[in-house]
Amino acid sequence: MRRKIPSTQALACFEAAARHESYTRAAQELSLTQSAVSRQITALEDFLGVPLFRRTRHGVALTPGGLGYWRQVSRRLQGLERDTLDVMTRGGQGGSLALAAVPTFATRWLIPRLPMLAAQHPDIVVHIETRTRPFLFGDTEFDAALYAGTAEQVANWPGTRAIHLMQEDVVPVCSPRLLHGSNPLTPTQVAGMPLLQQSTRPYGWRKWFDAQQADAPMAMDGPRYELFSMLAVAATHGLGVALMPLMLIEAELARGELVVACDRPLQGERGYYLVMPVQDEDAPVVALFSAWLARVAADSHAPTM
Repeated sequence: MRRKIPSTQALACFEAAARHESYTRAAQELSLTQSAVSRQITALEDFLGVPLFRRTRHGVALTPGGLGYWRQVSRRLQGLERDTLDVMTRGGQGGSLALAAVPTFATRWLIPRLPMLAAQHPDIVVHIETRTRPFLFGDTEFDAALYAGTAEQVANWPGTRAIHLMQEDVVPVCSPRLLHGSNPLTPTQVAGMPLLQQSTRPYGWRKWFDAQQADAPMAMDGPRYELFSMLAVAATHGLGVALMPLMLIEAELARGELVVACDRPLQGERGYYLVMPVQDEDAPVVALFSAWLARVAADSHAPTM
C-alpha cells in the first residue's frame, strides 16, 4: 500500500518558506526559482487539501494548520538529515544516538568520559542537545535524555523508563585563596563568608546550614547564578563559597583551583537519570549506551575512587 507522504522536495520548499516567511528567500536558500518554490508548495497544499500560507504585504505567513505542520516537518527533516549524514560518514556501520541533556552535567561529567565510549564502541556516535525539563519523546527526535530531577518527577514522565545514575550530593567549595590556611572550615565559619547562590535552588544554603544545625542569618544572601557551571567559575575566581556536586568540578579540584571548604556533604533531593522511551529502550544503540553509562556512573562512585 502506497504511503501518504509528500515529496521531500515539496517539504523542503515548504520548510524553508515557512522559516523565512518568504518564497523568494526560500528559493535563494534552495538554489531554485521563486516560481519553482511556489509550484512545489501549491502541489503540497493540493496534496494535503489544506492551505499552508496566506499572502501578506511583506510576503507570506503560515495559516494555523500550516504552523502546526511546519513544526512537525521541520523536526523530521532535521532528523532525516542527521540520519543521512550518519550513514554517509560512518559507511553504514554502527549507529547514532540523539541525547537530550542538562547542560552542566553533559559538559562537565559526560563529555569528558565519551572518549571511553569511543574507545570501546568506535561505531557509536552521540549527538547532544540541551534540555532541562521533561518532554514528550514522540514530539522530538531524541532517543534518550540525561535528566536532573527528583524520583517523583521521573516517575511521572509518561511513556518512559529511567535508570538512576547518581545522587546530587552537594558540599561547600571555594578558591583556596579564601581559606587563608584555615582548612577545613566549620559550618559557622562558612556562614560568615560570601555565599554564592543558585537561582534555581534558592533554599540550597538554608537546607545545608539546617542540616549542620548552624545559625546562618545570611544563608539566602549573595549573588545568584543559574547554572552550576557559572557557580564553579565564580567560586574559582574567589567570589565566595558555592554548594557544588563534586562530580561537576573534577577538573577544578584536580588543578587546585577549588577546594572543599567544609567536608560535610548534603544529599540533595535531585538525582541524575538516563530516561528512555519504553518503546525504544531495547533498540541496539540505546541499550548499548545505557549499559555503558550505568557502568561508568557506578565506577565513578566506587569506594576506591
